[in-house]
Amino acid sequence: MSKADNMLAILWLLKSRRRMTAKELSDELEIHIRTVYRCIDALCISGVPIVSEVGRDGGYSIPEALKLEPLFFDAEEQKALLQAASFARESGYPSEAALTRAVAKMKRYTNPQQLENMERREAHIEVIQPPVDSALTSLLAELEAGIDGQASLELSYRSGYDSVTTKRSIDPYGLVHWRANWYVVGYCHLRADIRSFRVDRIIGMTDTAARFERPAAFSARKFLLGSLLEEAGAGSGDSTVSVLIQGAPQALDDLCGHWLLSHALVERSPHHARFRVDELTLYTGIAHYLLSFGGKLRVVEPEELRSHMIDITEELLHYYRS
Repeated sequence: MSKADNMLAILWLLKSRRRMTAKELSDELEIHIRTVYRCIDALCISGVPIVSEVGRDGGYSIPEALKLEPLFFDAEEQKALLQAASFARESGYPSEAALTRAVAKMKRYTNPQQLENMERREAHIEVIQPPVDSALTSLLAELEAGIDGQASLELSYRSGYDSVTTKRSIDPYGLVHWRANWYVVGYCHLRADIRSFRVDRIIGMTDTAARFERPAAFSARKFLLGSLLEEAGAGSGDSTVSVLIQGAPQALDDLCGHWLLSHALVERSPHHARFRVDELTLYTGIAHYLLSFGGKLRVVEPEELRSHMIDITEELLHYYRS
């Protein structure tokens, strides 16, 4: 382990076992006793108030008050970190190896009762996601390194299911995980504008050796969500249509939870919900989505949407009968 790791380990041991000798610390961490002394000195220099007592029952300890410092996690914080790690792993988190080491350290430097509680609580929340391709995790790690080092990247990118692969030079600003997919958001030199790219459509990438400066306070999440809503035309405006839906409260709750419709919601009552949606989006994606609710929802207005859904249903009926 590095010196920093040894210092942190000594702090955890002194916290959980109150008082330990240099020999006990050396044996526990499997390091030379002189390394223990150097780490203790470094901790004292950094401001950690380690108490040294001589004699038969002597050893090193830290004051009780230090347990209130944010370095040490209480039981609820430990549970939250373990469960957050579970979410990250299932998403293809690019720093999974470092995450696993961090969790292992947190478990290692705690007492047996705390460890038992942590391992029991770790399984309280589980995540189901589509399987993550190992190649995707590798791409995410490369992208994250580019973002961290502010390095311009050249991508071999497939823009659609059947599209020809193109070369894109980008300045990566951030990664966003949305609806089981990863997106990299950054400045595209080909389009001379900020764009988002699905990571699973990146065939390969290289570091161009060029460097860039990331815009201050830029949010990749806000950009991606804003571009999606702009494409869908959610909100008020001349190109949007008022839609009134009637139905059971639970079905309406699910409808209002849709990523687009939640932003297009104008008015809600127990049995009605009114939205303003772009006309093209309404008669394509949203109309088909409404059909998935079966008879739990009914379109009150506009009448054109009711007629359109009848046409869709008849086309499906004809298709399956044929």
